[in-house]
Amino acid sequence: MSESIDVAVIGLGPGGEHVAAQLAQAGLSVLGVEKHLVGGECPYYGCIPSKMMIRAADALAETRRVPDLGGSSEVTPDWTPVAKRISDEATDAWNDQVAVDRLVDNGGRFARGRGRLAGPGKVVVETADGAEEYDVSRGVVLNVGTSPAVPPIEGLADTPYWTNRDVVKVTELPGRLVVLGGGAIGCEIAQAFARFGVDVTIVEVADRILGPEEPEASEVVAEAMSAEGIGVRAGVTVERIDHDPDAGFTLLLAGGERITGEALLVAAGRRTNLADVGLDTVGLDPSTRFLDTDEQMRAGDRLWAVGDITGRGLFTHMSMYQAEIAVRSILGKDGPWADYTAVSRVTFTDPEVGSVGLTEAQARDRGIRVTTGSYSLPSSSRGWIHKAGNHGVIKVVADADRGVLVGATTVGPAGGEMIGLLATAVHAAVPVSTLRRMHYAYPTFHRAIENAVNELDL
Repeated sequence: MSESIDVAVIGLGPGGEHVAAQLAQAGLSVLGVEKHLVGGECPYYGCIPSKMMIRAADALAETRRVPDLGGSSEVTPDWTPVAKRISDEATDAWNDQVAVDRLVDNGGRFARGRGRLAGPGKVVVETADGAEEYDVSRGVVLNVGTSPAVPPIEGLADTPYWTNRDVVKVTELPGRLVVLGGGAIGCEIAQAFARFGVDVTIVEVADRILGPEEPEASEVVAEAMSAEGIGVRAGVTVERIDHDPDAGFTLLLAGGERITGEALLVAAGRRTNLADVGLDTVGLDPSTRFLDTDEQMRAGDRLWAVGDITGRGLFTHMSMYQAEIAVRSILGKDGPWADYTAVSRVTFTDPEVGSVGLTEAQARDRGIRVTTGSYSLPSSSRGWIHKAGNHGVIKVVADADRGVLVGATTVGPAGGEMIGLLATAVHAAVPVSTLRRMHYAYPTFHRAIENAVNELDL
């Protein structure tokens, strides 16, 4: 027999967990379903453990810069404190009991298993004890997230490669690491491991690393990595991957070149987990890559979707933003509804890359009459003072007809923080004339924004 509930949340990543907790607190009967870990990718395999790696690696890098600035230094890398911190502080040894208890304490119910749609307003949950059916009166929220994508390269599937879910559990570092994929995850992990003494090579099929970013950002980061001894091989094709227990991994590139490593990290993007959630039972295409949602995050009759599966950015902050919208919609409250004008993101390399809105190429593709301005961070007052590790550039993209910014990129030691000011400017359509009249504190990294804005042909 079916049990009647108000809301079912299938997938308890950051957004799904938030939706379930908020609706339960509002007095609805809520069932949260998760087959893996409550909290999703971010706290266990993504944002938090990787940034712990990066924080430690950045501390090592700063210590090595001392001779350029004020004395002498010697540092001996040790991965043990990093692995212990990830296990103890970030993941609780990959145990989600605290998160489960938090949901229950907020008034929700929890089921460990696989949730599937079984028609409009109907859900089936397969647990270790069997299948349970639910009639859902208010609606279903999908937050099933993504998994690491594995490219169809000959031989790869038969090797013991790592994904981001494996690399955060590493307790002993390899001598040589090959990173397949030069996106945000690949670049962040590559640099962190290199700073701990690992010989690292990044292999990227596209013509540059950090492909979604402005070309200027990719160039600065690639130069910084090369200066640290990280191999950056972009624009190459991997024809085959082999593994030998003694010799390790061998990547055969088109043209006959071979790249070897003791370990291989596959960081070649993500795939959404939509293939087996019963989309066909509610009239949706089960082979779709992303779900189309309206401004209230509705994907169908009594169906909402939040997070990675909406295709609006694979970011925790996006999932949380959409979760708040879905909660308001389900509770029958007024907006504000979804607005993706000023979506921001940060890649936590050194230098950091902050981005918001449209790149120059995206703006031109939309038919916008574009003007751009840029400024090299080492040329700025703070960059000159900072000296060691001052790689960076600021680029702003403006709509020349409207006189407002539609996108921006900040690369530098504080690139992820500098983007905040520009995100506000893009979101609120602050006139460039206003940005030119502002005060920018001296000597700060963000003062270089003024220089970039003044380069706009407006």
